[in-house]
Amino acid sequence: MKVGVVGSGLVGSTSAYALIQQGIGSEIVLVDLNSKRAAAEAADLLHAVPFARALRVRSGSYADLAEARVVILAAGVSQKPGETRPQLLARNEAVFREIVPQVLKASPGVVLVVATNPVDTMTHLAARIAAEQGVPASRVIGTGTMLDTARFRSLVAQWAAVDSHQVHADVLGEHGDTEVLAWSSATVGGMPLADFAQARGLSLDTTEQQRIDEATRYAAYAIIEGKGATYYGVGAAIARLVEVILNDRRSLLTVCTPIDQIEGVQDVTLSLPRLVGAEGVLATFQPPLAEGERRALRASAQAIRALIEELQVH
Repeated sequence: MKVGVVGSGLVGSTSAYALIQQGIGSEIVLVDLNSKRAAAEAADLLHAVPFARALRVRSGSYADLAEARVVILAAGVSQKPGETRPQLLARNEAVFREIVPQVLKASPGVVLVVATNPVDTMTHLAARIAAEQGVPASRVIGTGTMLDTARFRSLVAQWAAVDSHQVHADVLGEHGDTEVLAWSSATVGGMPLADFAQARGLSLDTTEQQRIDEATRYAAYAIIEGKGATYYGVGAAIARLVEVILNDRRSLLTVCTPIDQIEGVQDVTLSLPRLVGAEGVLATFQPPLAEGERRALRASAQAIRALIEELQVH
């Protein structure tokens, strides 16, 4: 099972490393405009294989993505000093319009996993480009709020003093400042948070919720300030998403893909719980939300829609 990685920067190479460590797939192919960087990353990654599980790692061209089951899109440009957001988006649009058709030409049946930020808008764009090639939006999946959801669950688990696998709590909407922490549907061991807190004698007042909210919502800012970029967490999230697709796990993940309408906002791409399998997104679910959370989700959808309109993607 071949996995392609387009863009061998920090996110792309870290995703490949996570795949190797978990033994996901049988072959990884790195493609990058900078072929020397791709070759160097592939060589370095190959040297990690003897300490993990056997699979093949190499660099190559788009043609080498033939018969890939999944291709991770981690390519993009960084914002220049003085550059406006629409200008940055326009440059990343040019990158995707170059990349996506070549990936689909090499492997028409592939599932695309988008990791380039702003991930919601770039996933929307990738889906539109793919549609021009006859590929349904269900086979274009952005990492969305998978990482935000993991952050939320880890912080709730820390508060509850339990294994994070016992926490079910989702972050919806934008992967960004307007994301929505769905407190009303969060559970620990199947118990609503309020019930668990009462049973354990824990406090979950407004101050505690705000602390967890801010630590989830603004985590990336602190990490970027300290080391310049985030890549371990999203690399692990990408590896999980790829594993679900390759093995048809049919897992519920908070990923982003285009949706016709959400909370009155038309034609937008954002994160909701989605059933994911070998063919991509199989179903979308909107969990029951408190009225304030629904308003926040609408505002988040509107923020993403505004970005899409700046990019003039139709």
